[in-house]
Amino acid sequence: MRVSRGNALKVIGFAGYSGSGKTTLLERLIPELKQRGLRVSVVKHAHHNFDVDHPGKDSWRHRQAGAFEVVIASDRRLALMREFEVPTQLNVHQMIAELHDGVDWVLVEGFKFSDLHKIEVWRPSAGKPVQYPDDVFITAIATDAPQALPEATLRPVLDVNDPAAIAQWLLDNGHRFDYDPALHPAD
Repeated sequence: MRVSRGNALKVIGFAGYSGSGKTTLLERLIPELKQRGLRVSVVKHAHHNFDVDHPGKDSWRHRQAGAFEVVIASDRRLALMREFEVPTQLNVHQMIAELHDGVDWVLVEGFKFSDLHKIEVWRPSAGKPVQYPDDVFITAIATDAPQALPEATLRPVLDVNDPAAIAQWLLDNGHRFDYDPALHPAD
């Protein structure tokens, strides 16, 4: 277990419709935060049946035999696979509760209707409406066309193509994203 830096865990969501560039932004933002010495985890909601295992591998065979959980570890990574006996929808707080406690920032992709502070990722070229006018949890908008925003806003408007500036904005406003698990029970 890593020694805590004494800082509160920070959690920020990234909301937007499919095709808005959330994943691309996160894959560019993660190295920016890591370069600043921060440990970053990602929570992602999957809408479809997915698998991280491969047929024929030992772990896959263990799951097929009926194991409730399979933990695989090497000197480079750890993976936990849990099979739900009945279909189960985890909320974002339950997923955050599963993370290692030595993380500085959790970036949440998806869960656009959650009660987490979020940055809306919006591009007019995606042809989807904005969410910020109706979502009080959206604290900023990341876009490539601020002039095309359909409604004026007092929220910060960030350049979706400048992950270094977004990382700096997150750090400058980090106190706003402190996560208190007591306020968000995972059960």
